[in-house]
Amino acid sequence: MTDTLARLFATIESRAGGDPAMSHTAALLGRGPAKCAEKFGEEAIEAIVAAASADRGALVHEAADTLYHLQVMLAASGVAWADVLGELERREGRSGIAEKSARLPGG
Repeated sequence: MTDTLARLFATIESRAGGDPAMSHTAALLGRGPAKCAEKFGEEAIEAIVAAASADRGALVHEAADTLYHLQVMLAASGVAWADVLGELERREGRSGIAEKSARLPGG
């Protein structure tokens, strides 16, 4: 499954600087990181609404949109997908409580 997301990120990166009239991804990236972040937020809210409404089909659709827009935002911000995966791997096997306390001052 991570291969699917890795391929998606590679596709997103390959569209950077492309013709916005021919590529929705190029158009998004051309608007800059702040607009990409705004679009990601919109998609995340749509996923939240679908989950709260217990609309499974809509949630699946919106979750896919959210993952795509997360990757667009990362690419627009110069963050590699491998860096995100590396952070997840670093956290693997640690409890969420331990991870959170390690980020707190004095933790």
